[in-house]
Amino acid sequence: MNRAVVPDATGDQVRAELARLRNSIDNMDAALVHLLAERFKITQQVGVLKADHGLPPADPAREAQQIARLRSLAEEARLDPEFAEKFLNFVVAEVVRHHQAVLSERPPAG
Repeated sequence: MNRAVVPDATGDQVRAELARLRNSIDNMDAALVHLLAERFKITQQVGVLKADHGLPPADPAREAQQIARLRSLAEEARLDPEFAEKFLNFVVAEVVRHHQAVLSERPPAG
């Protein structure tokens, strides 16, 4: 049975609430992008420092600490720790890629 969609006050309220929620999501997405950009500016500095001093691009011990820390924060925030770990692993892989690029652009230390 096909039901015709009849505009009503309830439908208008739902659309308005949906628009409000989506606007909040858009604002959070923008904040996330800006935070990630700031994070990558700092990790680029770390990459340069590592390259200048002959340190390896990746630091598995630091990464393990960060994963444990982020999982704990996720649990406190009621966010799936598995998701938080996947997100951090994705970010760290990109950071290491950047560090490797910086290292390959620099002459050997020493």
